[in-house]
Amino acid sequence: MNALLQDKHHEIRQRVRAFAESKIKPVIGDFEAMEEFPVDLIKSMGKLNVFGMQAPAELGGQGTDYLSYIIAVEELARIDSSVAATLAAHNSLGVGPLLEFGTEEQKQKYVPGLCSAAELWAFGLTEENAGSDAQGVQTVAEQTANGWLINGHKKYITNGVSAISVGISIVAQTGTRPDGKKEFTAFLVEKDTPGFTREWMKQKFLWRAADNAMLYFRDCEVSAENQLGERGQGIKIMLKTIDAGRLSIAAMGLGLAQGAYEMAVDFAKKRNQFGKPIAEFQVNSFKLADMSMKIGNARNTLYNACWLKDNGHAYGIQAAMSKLYCSQVASEVASEAMQLFGGAGFFRNDKYPIERFFRDQRLLSVGEGSSEVLRMVISRSVLKD
Repeated sequence: MNALLQDKHHEIRQRVRAFAESKIKPVIGDFEAMEEFPVDLIKSMGKLNVFGMQAPAELGGQGTDYLSYIIAVEELARIDSSVAATLAAHNSLGVGPLLEFGTEEQKQKYVPGLCSAAELWAFGLTEENAGSDAQGVQTVAEQTANGWLINGHKKYITNGVSAISVGISIVAQTGTRPDGKKEFTAFLVEKDTPGFTREWMKQKFLWRAADNAMLYFRDCEVSAENQLGERGQGIKIMLKTIDAGRLSIAAMGLGLAQGAYEMAVDFAKKRNQFGKPIAEFQVNSFKLADMSMKIGNARNTLYNACWLKDNGHAYGIQAAMSKLYCSQVASEVASEAMQLFGGAGFFRNDKYPIERFFRDQRLLSVGEGSSEVLRMVISRSVLKD
């Protein structure tokens, strides 16, 4: 129970949990094992109304608060991280910048389709030499008579290549500012744009049922109407997008920890050693107690950050703290759960997929700001006075 939750939050949790348990849990292990993106499963989630759920009703969304969306991601991650990552990247990184920085024409053109689960949108910052260092972006956009000519690449892009992935927002260099620093601008690139090619990234250690892509731009021309926000706003758009995105990655950590914890409790009650369930040994019951405490604290931290965002307060530092802490809790809980499972945790098991959870948590301390970068962000806030 959390003091910030209202009836609408309990309703979305129940609705998404029921779908995840009945539709995702029975099949996702096979998609993960085959490293296949579950297109039809993702499309079937349209009935949940969780795609573009923060968009206003006139654009096809639900007009929900951010906490409702975060709970939806949390509940999906409780069952599987690949599906949760699909929703998180689409809503936070895809739809979010369009709603906040897009023109009215851009919103009308793209957002309604992105609220249906029939279309996905991506966001591209990361390159070979850009990620934690956003200023390292080397993709270049040169202005032409009709728009912009883009050359470069992006990598590790979630929702970048599947059949229902229809486009991406990217950040590119567009010149030099008056102060001599690089200028960055954001653009919308549709999947069929000439010069834009996409490639699956396979052989992943984790998130094996997620759509991750390498994207290439070779003399890729977009119209002037495809510029997102004002020229030179690229870094601002990227930073605001990542702040919101960190909350969704935190939700993935929270949901994963919850799922791993529940598996550990169930297994520990049923596994017998020395004539009794292993849960009855104090060393193990204390592990479970610590897991429960950490998950509760992580939930409070994350939900408080969402409340700040929903109520118009600055939340960037709280988002960084939430993402850092929830990723740590996911790592600790998954590790302790694996310890409780012992040898049984080392093999694929659709009833107890702890080995998948143990692998999937590893991305959370890297994506949307590594733990090292988040500590830099938080420490600057601590020391700024």
